[in-house]
This record gives sequence, structure tokens and C-alpha cells, in this order.
Amino acid sequence: MDIISLPIEFDEEKIDGRFRLVNIAAQRAKQLAAGDEPKIEQKARKIPTIALIEAITGKLDYLTGEEAVKAQEEARKLDFRRLLELREEEREPEDLTELEKDLQVYLEEKESSLSDEIPESEE
Repeated sequence: MDIISLPIEFDEEKIDGRFRLVNIAAQRAKQLAAGDEPKIEQKARKIPTIALIEAITGKLDYLTGEEAVKAQEEARKLDFRRLLELREEEREPEDLTELEKDLQVYLEEKESSLSDEIPESEE
């Protein structure tokens, strides 16, 4: 089994420091743990090791600064939308149709009361 040698050597032109390297590898490890496929063929089986090797070899794309902040906000919005979609899928159709029926009755009553209140214009 290959062991990552310490200190880790990486291209300092692509990754500007160890802190950035650790952050990139940590985020990639989360993706791998969630089910993403590794981008490299490696003997290592541990997720953090695979993520670190992917980061060191330059197989990962990453954003920094304002681009990263904007991308993170977009990701949160997408996660919220997915959550809303899942909640809608979990609802039983019968409950939704009952709600629609109640809403339809309410709207019909509202229309009839409005038409009674508005006098017809005289010609």
C-alpha cells in the first residue's frame, strides 16, 4: 500500500498553500463520501487519501475568492429547491386534491360575492 510521504509536495503555482490544499481535499472527500467516482486510479481505498492525491496531482478544479462565495450561494439555493421538491413529492395526492377542492370552493365564493357587490354599469 502506498503511503503519502510527509511533508506533502505539491505544485505551488496551482495551489497557493497547505491550507488551500487541505480545504480542497476535505471538500473532495465529502463528494467522494457522497458517492462521486474518483478521478484517478489508485491503490488507496481510504477516501481522504484519494481526495488528497487528486488535489496534489491537479485533477480537481476549484474556485477562490468571490467566485467561490457566489458558487457556494448558488449551491445553497439549489439544495433548498431540491428540499422543496422532495417535500412536494412526499405529499400524498389525496391531500393535495382535498386542498385544491377547498381552494376552488373558496375562490368560487369569493367571485360570487365580488360580483354581487359590483353594480352593473348603466348604459
